[in-house]
Amino acid sequence: MRGESMSAIIKIGGKQFTVKEGDVIRVEKMDGELGQTVKIDSVMALIGGEEPKFGSPFVQGASVEARVKRQGRAKKIFVFRYKPKKRIRTKTGHRQHYTELEIDKIITA
Repeated sequence: MRGESMSAIIKIGGKQFTVKEGDVIRVEKMDGELGQTVKIDSVMALIGGEEPKFGSPFVQGASVEARVKRQGRAKKIFVFRYKPKKRIRTKTGHRQHYTELEIDKIITA
């Protein structure tokens, strides 16, 4: 794996993401202003370098620094429920809030 950049598996909002420096990811809504740096301590694995490191559940001392690029809302999805032959129909919509993060630095243990 020599010559490859360091990547990490992080956990944010109940989901896992594989990230490298420079990647842009969308996660569930987080607190933070545009341009603010966020430190993510829940690093599950570090891949690249000498040998991979895996945590149980997290790697001690490892973290990822990311910058808040955007706060927004995703496209609307529609939920349509009905009961056949009963004239019962419900149509609702939902727009999920998200935070877009740009990965700046992966800090190893």
